[in-house]
Amino acid sequence: MANSLIFVDFPAEDPVAAGKFYAEVLGWEDDPRPAGEFHRMVPGGFFQNKDGSDSQIGNLHLGIANAANMRPHPDPAGVEPRIVAADGRKPRIWVLVDDNDTPEAILERAEKHGAQVLWRNHYWKEFNGLNHAFRDPWGNEIILWVKGGENPEIPENYTRE
Repeated sequence: MANSLIFVDFPAEDPVAAGKFYAEVLGWEDDPRPAGEFHRMVPGGFFQNKDGSDSQIGNLHLGIANAANMRPHPDPAGVEPRIVAADGRKPRIWVLVDDNDTPEAILERAEKHGAQVLWRNHYWKEFNGLNHAFRDPWGNEIILWVKGGENPEIPENYTRE
């Protein structure tokens, strides 16, 4: 087996607020460990098998780390830089929208909590997905993904690539 991705961290100046943001917007469990320094966001559930049943593989987690002192690090005082990058591209994450939620509802909650909607209503044929995106208050980009399914019917108001 190749090296396995197990975690991704987002830096934030205020991990407590970022943890609350993702709990409110995406419904994830905010697991502060310790509060204000590192918050493990637990999306819950398991990856699904092809038949729709739960596999034995739990979903990936997202870490929210204090930009002033990203842990772990051998120096307990941390190192520079101690701020979130402001300009240029940053990593972005892709979130598969649950059948019990909608991209529209998620975007509405995200805006209510200070996010900026980047785009709505786009279809990416290469991976057969309907997608929408927002930037959280800390500058991280979130792509919302809905599977197109077999023979997808793409609404007329969707852009396509």
